[in-house]
Amino acid sequence: MKNVAATLATSALLSTSAFAQTFTLKSPELGGQLTNKQFLNGMGFTGENQSPALTWEHAPAGTQSFAVTIFDLDAPTGSGFWHWVIFNIPATVTELKSGAGDPSKNLTPAGAIQSNTDFGQPGYVGAAPTPGPAHRYLITVLALSKKLELDKNATPAYVAFNCNSITLGKASLLLYGQRK
Repeated sequence: MKNVAATLATSALLSTSAFAQTFTLKSPELGGQLTNKQFLNGMGFTGENQSPALTWEHAPAGTQSFAVTIFDLDAPTGSGFWHWVIFNIPATVTELKSGAGDPSKNLTPAGAIQSNTDFGQPGYVGAAPTPGPAHRYLITVLALSKKLELDKNATPAYVAFNCNSITLGKASLLLYGQRK
């Protein structure tokens, strides 16, 4: 009976630690909705055009770098809209500060590259949803098995294509934003 209890206790500890190791993305500033900070300042919006603070933990073994993207699934383009693409974030980094998407602030980790958004410039561009139902914004951190050999002129789709074959794991947050 003691062996059965010990086996069950050991099994419970192992399964608890397995669940605790899930690759997870969080934001200390965001709930389920974008705040005014993340909206565009322009095109009828008075947002702060500021990328959110993000943290992640429990990256898969073998991670050599990270990429982070923010994508509007509901933009009326037929192919969504990339609001932020940053890659070659060192594997030792587990957070991006609020506002890191502004290249002039130099808040990104050394070696990280912010490539062009669908707005045609590198860095973060704030949400600007069209009138109607709320848009869904998918924030994803990808754990990569190596760094990308791309520069800031790479298109978001090309960065995503290059990440595809070297992604070890991904963690996402789904947020909503609506024109008021």
